[in-house]
Amino acid sequence: MSHSSGLYILLVSVHGLIRGHNLELGRDADTGGQIKYVVELAQALAKHPQVERVDLVTRLVNDPKVSPDYAKPVEVLSDKAQIIRLNCGPRRYLRKEVLWPHLDNFADELLKHLRQIGKLPHVIHTHYADAGYVGCRVAGWLGIPLVHTGHSLGRVKQQRLLEQGTKPEVIENYFHMATRIEAEETTLASAALIIASTNQEVTQQYGIYDHYQPQRMVVIAPGVALERFYPVPENWQEPPIYQDLQRFLQDPQKPMIMALSRPAIRKNVGTLVKAYGEDPQLRQLANLVLVLGNRDDITTMESGPRQVLTEIFQLIDRYDLYGYIAYPKHHGADEVPELYRLLAKTRGVFINPALTEPFGLTLIEATACGVPIIATSDGGPRDILAACDNGLLIDPLDIKQIQDALRTALTDTEKWQGWSSNGLSRVRDNFSWDTHVERYLENVRQLPQRRVQSLLSPFRQGPASNITDWNIPETNRLPTADRFLVCEIDNTLLGDPEALQQLIERLNNEGHTTGVGIATGRNLDSALEMLEEYRFPMPDLLIVSTGSEIYYGPQVIPDMNWQRHISYRWQPDAVRQAMAELPGVMLQPSEGQGKFKISYFIDEEKSVSYREIMRHLRRHKLHVKGIYSHNMYLDLVPIRASKGDAIRYCALKWGLPIKRFLVAGASGNDESMLAGNTLAVVVGNYSQELEKLRSYPQVYFAQGDYTWGILEALNHYDFFGTLSQTESEMNAQIDLVVQRREELVTEGA
Repeated sequence: MSHSSGLYILLVSVHGLIRGHNLELGRDADTGGQIKYVVELAQALAKHPQVERVDLVTRLVNDPKVSPDYAKPVEVLSDKAQIIRLNCGPRRYLRKEVLWPHLDNFADELLKHLRQIGKLPHVIHTHYADAGYVGCRVAGWLGIPLVHTGHSLGRVKQQRLLEQGTKPEVIENYFHMATRIEAEETTLASAALIIASTNQEVTQQYGIYDHYQPQRMVVIAPGVALERFYPVPENWQEPPIYQDLQRFLQDPQKPMIMALSRPAIRKNVGTLVKAYGEDPQLRQLANLVLVLGNRDDITTMESGPRQVLTEIFQLIDRYDLYGYIAYPKHHGADEVPELYRLLAKTRGVFINPALTEPFGLTLIEATACGVPIIATSDGGPRDILAACDNGLLIDPLDIKQIQDALRTALTDTEKWQGWSSNGLSRVRDNFSWDTHVERYLENVRQLPQRRVQSLLSPFRQGPASNITDWNIPETNRLPTADRFLVCEIDNTLLGDPEALQQLIERLNNEGHTTGVGIATGRNLDSALEMLEEYRFPMPDLLIVSTGSEIYYGPQVIPDMNWQRHISYRWQPDAVRQAMAELPGVMLQPSEGQGKFKISYFIDEEKSVSYREIMRHLRRHKLHVKGIYSHNMYLDLVPIRASKGDAIRYCALKWGLPIKRFLVAGASGNDESMLAGNTLAVVVGNYSQELEKLRSYPQVYFAQGDYTWGILEALNHYDFFGTLSQTESEMNAQIDLVVQRREELVTEGA
């Protein structure tokens, strides 16, 4: 990879089959124009001198039913671009509609990738709703600007399916449309920039969304790879696929009418066959060539493509089109440019009769090869023909209009030549990848001034949402930090303003590779209010509600995987009911409660012991963990939750050894994070319940109270230096403790 200074751009496109060569376009509904777009975008961006690195991140697929290419973790596209494949649920190939439950894991894998390379991208650019879901989380966690391209939109598709008579429950069961639309709404709210292909996409498609914000949308038409799509050269030879077409045709020398698409209902190819079959003059003027993906046996295809192909074969039979129509079973991506040149050579015409067309990459590919186009009067085709003036727009449901347009293109030699020349001269200025990349980078360079606060964060609507000049960093240090300081707020971080200011100064001056976290029993809003009040910089990591919630700054994005993990056998209503049976316990106010935390005041004079409380809950078959502190506060959380568990989860997730976490606490509420392999400090004003940790070799008991104790521990562990008080000294101390325990056991015997 290049080591020059420049932009690092991360592209995310989760579904389908993505590789850098011989794209299997049309193989299925998930391997279409989007796949081609993202690969060519990555290659085009990497050629620009201002770009240092481009990673196109997608799903790793290890399935004997598909090529082993898709199981390679890394595929090099150029010296500055590569495809990165990450785990996302089962390794077998899955359609995009069933990937939703696995996207949080994919987000974690993406974080691991960034941690391994030790470099943050300048921008994350997601493609389609599933990648948008991932990008909202990762970009929010890291504070990186999010760019999004929808490609197609759920609300638009839902409307179209309903108009076709599909029942709402069928749409939801197959497409999981509610989940998709919610992901799109969140992405629209979170993205700093939305890249659309057409003006119609901005106004008519995105315009039906609740979070429609046109000021953050820009139209940048996709590019065409002009080095592959070019007019017929003088020494051109007929391609091998021409032999395949000749098998179908009585007179293969005639001009060709060609449609190239996936066999999808939306592509409306059946109407084209009807228009051709019902017009004897068209049959005499030209052959019809349908390139509809690749197939072996239509009986094994999904229902949608099978239905489309069956209808086409029935129409061919009805109109007796044998000898006039070609429909090859296979074609390679490298053969597509040659098909366009063959079309130009026979003075044919390319047609896209789709019911709707967000853009239509095939139209500009055909244009770049000198072929006139006829296309549906919708989004992309309107913009293309307005720019290139190289064909006609048609109503895709008006058979006569389709027939008239085709006859005009095939019989008016002067118009054909003018359309061909117009397209060739104008496509480079309007639809080249060079033009696309220049406009793309022009907008990306403005993103630092267009940061958007994510609506994923509940804090944004909380009582501290009027923050104006609090020290909120632009990015999160989690992926690049090589050590982490995590502190409780109450009685630890806060308590002595002078010491707190010294800690802030040391973090600024010496902690350049140090991430900062908070682990507290407070809820999110309360914790942030306290930190802002004392002007402590926004942490990179927030563990709140006694370890039952994890958030990542600076946009305060929740970790949904952690919530799913700890929800195991969590029965809050049953816990409250069981606790109501005990004397001397009282629920704390609502602000002390959380989705995964139930907090009580304990009156020790009236209540049974803490041990008896926990036995009582176990007898009710309740899987809870209790955290008791200051002889009066009891937090009940899921069995898998605690501050210590949350810290270890984060260490694993972000790829940082737990021995490089320095944790600071003062009460029993902190015990789970102080014990174990973390570097730990108990500040001088600690509660007596932590005295039992004094024999632990990796727990340092400071003399200073509050933040003075944390500052002491920084020196004790040489935390900003070489972390000298880590493995060697700790292991020696552990050996001494183990030896002494063995001696005590021997003496007792």
